[in-house]
Amino acid sequence: MTQQGELFSTAPLDTLIFEKTAYNKGFRHVAGIDEAGRGPLAGPVMAAAVILPAGLTISGVDDSKKLTPEKREKLFDVIMAQAISVGVGIVSPADIDRINILQATRQAMLAAVLNLAPQPDYLLIDGISTIDSLIPQKTIKKGDSLSLSIAAASIIAKVTRDRLMIEMDVTYPGFGFAGHKGYGSAAHLEAIRKLGPSPIHRLTFGGVKEHVNCIFS
Repeated sequence: MTQQGELFSTAPLDTLIFEKTAYNKGFRHVAGIDEAGRGPLAGPVMAAAVILPAGLTISGVDDSKKLTPEKREKLFDVIMAQAISVGVGIVSPADIDRINILQATRQAMLAAVLNLAPQPDYLLIDGISTIDSLIPQKTIKKGDSLSLSIAAASIIAKVTRDRLMIEMDVTYPGFGFAGHKGYGSAAHLEAIRKLGPSPIHRLTFGGVKEHVNCIFS
């Protein structure tokens, strides 16, 4: 049963319209899928898949980029408690360099889906790229603002990745990963120039590849 409280209210129709359309076609477990970490110069790309109970609404769930870190953390706990299933997929910086960021993102999304139990029978995917799955799927531009399930997945992916990058700040000090989470801030770029790339940097990305020789110096 849905808990009552300030986080819960009737969601606007447009955040559930894609889920409702799938339910009306006979699908039972609709998963929203989104990624975090396509753009950074360091760290993995992370994806999450979330199956919410039909009819569940969670006030405040939106594209994770529009939320404060504190709000994301609060909603992360609510989503984890209320979801039927949550799956996470991760692809390493080395694999990003090997297969490119688009294919790595698709692999992370597929891994997130495979980690769901029960398995979904319909997928709502943020963006324009499908994944290599036989499960029926629909891509939605700006889906993290239009679909509650995708928005929930965006929060799970973002919070999970941010927590990992905070841990990486301890493992690889000097780069400031806890602050910028691997994105190309001025301070991050300066740290790469001074220290050379770390083991979690993406060596094919601009801002990093120019300094790959520093690893061996």
